Order: sequence, then C-alpha cells, then structure tokens
Amino acid sequence: MAEYKGVMVYCEAAEGRLLPIATELLGCGKKLAGDLGEELCAVLLGANVSSVAQEAITFGADKAYVVNDPQLGDYQTDSYVAALEKVVKEVMPQIVLMGQTSVGRDLAPRLAFRLDPAASMDCIDLAIDPESKRLLQTRPVYGGNAQATFTYDSDPQIATVRAKAMSPLEADPSRQGEVITIDAGLDPQAIRTRVLEKVPEEVAGIKLEDANAVICGGRGIGTAEGFKELEELARILKGAVGATRPPCDNGWVPDSAQVGLTGKIVAPDLYIGIALSGSSQHMSGCSGSKNIIAINKDPEANIFKEARYGVVGDWKKVVPAFRDKVKELLTE
Repeated sequence: MAEYKGVMVYCEAAEGRLLPIATELLGCGKKLAGDLGEELCAVLLGANVSSVAQEAITFGADKAYVVNDPQLGDYQTDSYVAALEKVVKEVMPQIVLMGQTSVGRDLAPRLAFRLDPAASMDCIDLAIDPESKRLLQTRPVYGGNAQATFTYDSDPQIATVRAKAMSPLEADPSRQGEVITIDAGLDPQAIRTRVLEKVPEEVAGIKLEDANAVICGGRGIGTAEGFKELEELARILKGAVGATRPPCDNGWVPDSAQVGLTGKIVAPDLYIGIALSGSSQHMSGCSGSKNIIAINKDPEANIFKEARYGVVGDWKKVVPAFRDKVKELLTE
C-alpha cells in the first residue's frame, strides 16, 4: 500500500498571480517539509492556472500540480472539492494546507469528510512533533481566550491557516521545479450549481486585510461622522479603517470593515484601537498585529491588556492631537 508523504499546499490565485495567503502557506509548508525531510508541492485549480505554477515554485514548492478545466473557471464547491480530492488521492500527501479563506473554509471540511480524516480550522501555528513526526496544529479556542494544540493519527492531515499567521519566503526566480498536469476528470452532471453573475466589491483605497496600518473604531466613536475622523488618520498613515461589530450593526460603517472572530482577520504592523473595549471576539481578529495601540477613556478596558502602548482619554481630544503630531513628523 502506498505511503502518505510530503506536504501539499492548495494555492489560491487570481488575475494570474498567487494570492498572499498562498505564498504564506508555501513558506510554512517549506519549513514543515524540511522538518519531515520530504518534498513540498503546490496544487492549482482553475480554468487557466498553468502560468502561476512557476510562481509557486519560486516561493518554495518543489513540484506544482496543475488542474486546468473550463468548469473550474469560477469557484463552485462541487467541482473544486471533486478536483482536489482526485489530486490528493493521486499524490497522497501526508499534510494538506489551505488558507482560512472563504474557499478554504468551504473546501477543507468537505475534503476531510470524503477522505475520512479530520480537519483543523483556523490554525495560527503549525509544527512537526520531533518524535512522532505528526503535525501539531495550534488554533484559538473559547472565543480566542485560549489556544489548543491538536494532532491526529489519520492521513492526510488537513489544516486551514489564518491569513498573516505565517510569513512567506523571499521569491527566488532561479528555483527549478517540476510542473505536472492532472486531468480534472469532472462529471458535469455532478455539478449542481452555476455562477450567474459576479459583482466585484468596490474598495476605496487599501484593503483592510492588506493594510500595514489599521485604525479601528468601536461603539464609543458614537456616529458615522466620527469614523470620518478616523479615515483622515488612516489616510495620513496610508492605512485602512476597521470597526468592531456595533458600528457595523448601526450602519456607521460597511459590514466589510468589521474586524474580529465573525469579521476579517488582520495582522498589520500598526493597529490602533480607538474607543473599543477589546473583547476576546474582537481581539481574535487583530491579535497578530505587531504593534497595538489603545485609546480609551476607561483605564480598565481590556484593550489595554493587549496593547503595547495605551492612552487613557477621550478619543475626540486624543485623536486630533495625535493626527496633528503625525502630520508634523511626516513633513519634517
């Protein structure tokens, strides 16, 4: 019987390029494969993804498996899970990694159900146990109040990884690897849905999840107008504005701005939490930030326990003063 070996990364791509989550997974996968003494491979699914295979190799993959099929032009659960299942059964990787994205959250549990093992979702750390050589999968539990590490005996070991929890390797254009084409073998009758229309989300400025600086406001901001002041600070810092759930529920900002367990996960270099308490659900969405600054008039607010720097005061006084000082420093 064939043995499960190596690490496989499902690489999401768009507009002919790997998405950032794919390069992050390849960086993580390369380390895991090195600890196992085995190969790292990438798998790409789509209608025309052959051109992306070499990019996956430059970011660490030893092999790239490409599945091109017109039926994979738009993401659909039925077609993608069937194609990925076929690849995994042919290649037999010991570990399969996906991003904790809308696609990864949909694919991973379905793939695990078809192949029998479990899937660990939303991991923030992965490592190889030096003794058992099994994958140690660490993820937040209890609403982000604690972390737990899981391992299991069945293969393949499937895990999704939170965006920005891992760091990509530097691209090496000189790397050489093998590109292997696999026939999707899809049955059109088994695909029960089809895409009728795609409406791209209009985003002004930098995407929240891609920003190096995030200015996040909470319930204490009070009004939609208050968020306009945060937008000015974000513009100066070349960042983006986020929010906790109450401002989104009140219609002060779009739902797409929500940061937290039920919103977007961000990990910028600078995260400024303004007039927000710092609940565990919210902090689950920003705990990976390199530097957290808190501004709150309540000295007992939980956000101060998580922040590297904090200012106790009314944000309506603190933010304008801070903004003016940043302008002054940037113009010197």
